[in-house]
Amino acid sequence: MFEFTSLYQLVTGPLALLSLVIFFAGLVVRVVLYAKDLDWKIDRVTYGVNTMYGIRGALRSIYMWLLPFGTIGWRKNPLITFMFFVFHISLILVPVFLQAHNIILEQKLGFSLWTISDRTADILTIAFMVAAVFLIIRRIALPEVRIMTTAYDYVVLAITVIPFVTGFLAAHNIGDYQFWVITHIIAGEIMLVAVPFTKLSHFVLFFCTRAQLGVDYGIKRGGMKSDFAW
Repeated sequence: MFEFTSLYQLVTGPLALLSLVIFFAGLVVRVVLYAKDLDWKIDRVTYGVNTMYGIRGALRSIYMWLLPFGTIGWRKNPLITFMFFVFHISLILVPVFLQAHNIILEQKLGFSLWTISDRTADILTIAFMVAAVFLIIRRIALPEVRIMTTAYDYVVLAITVIPFVTGFLAAHNIGDYQFWVITHIIAGEIMLVAVPFTKLSHFVLFFCTRAQLGVDYGIKRGGMKSDFAW
């Protein structure tokens, strides 16, 4: 019991704080590096003059891609789109708004967020795992996806799935609770640390790329209907 308590305090204390610092600091660095890598000299005149068209294009691009079936690409593959959104929505809602996580947040930092019920968390967790299996099968079954898939992609997917599986087992006391809860917390912290250094960074870089494309299309590729001098 003493060993579990000490280990629990370690993983929910210093290790949790360290993983959060790496997560947030790493994402800031990724965004800064992304912005620095842009060629700011390209089209600087028209972008400077027609800024509002660019902002409108950026916001529209982000909004339409966040909206299920909001783009032609989403509508072409409805099942894949549905599973994609189930996966990502669950991936965000469960960790952030789970009651147990917010209890720890309240204990460690003195505040908590709005929480979802345990039943809702269970439904989202199961939906997430079903969607994850579907995405794995898709990578294996579709030649055009399989040819672009490497072991790295499966490792990244495993990093996101393991915290959900271990958390579900711990929450329902399936097997050794102490083992699963410690494994769950460590897996979650590994995921946080991995985000800035892997493809999981699209968590924030998605908004950068969509905004960049939205600015370009909003100004130069049909977003402006009149009063534009090439």
